[in-house]
Amino acid sequence: MELHNLRPAKGAVKSGKRIARGQGSGKGGTATRGHKGQKSRSGYSRKRNHEGGQMPLQMRLPKRGFKNPNRTEYVAINLNRLESIFEKYRNSNIDIEFLVTNGIVNKGDKVKILGTGEIKSKLNITANAVSGAAKESIEKSGGTITIA
Repeated sequence: MELHNLRPAKGAVKSGKRIARGQGSGKGGTATRGHKGQKSRSGYSRKRNHEGGQMPLQMRLPKRGFKNPNRTEYVAINLNRLESIFEKYRNSNIDIEFLVTNGIVNKGDKVKILGTGEIKSKLNITANAVSGAAKESIEKSGGTITIA
């Protein structure tokens, strides 16, 4: 056996359908598209979500909700996270610049301190917002909170 006499197995390779090549092919005339109608025309492509003139599903369902374009998004940092940040970096002055330089928040993010967890260290914290419980807990531990 040489390269010039290699052949695929008998029946392994089928020839493609030759559509619209005359009546003798058995697929002439309508070219397997049936008679008349939108789908038989050349260039036909169904639009996404088109239901044949029936009211589409996205129009039948009611509109819900509202996305406020003026909403201010905060990155939440809990007290237990602040405590772990202090233990890792040993810096009692935690402000937004410090959080950005250490990769905890992204530049331009607004930071809000939330009250989940306990804080034992005396920290001086600067943030954009703070919850009441967090403020109370920070001041009880001897630290200060400044809103930037």
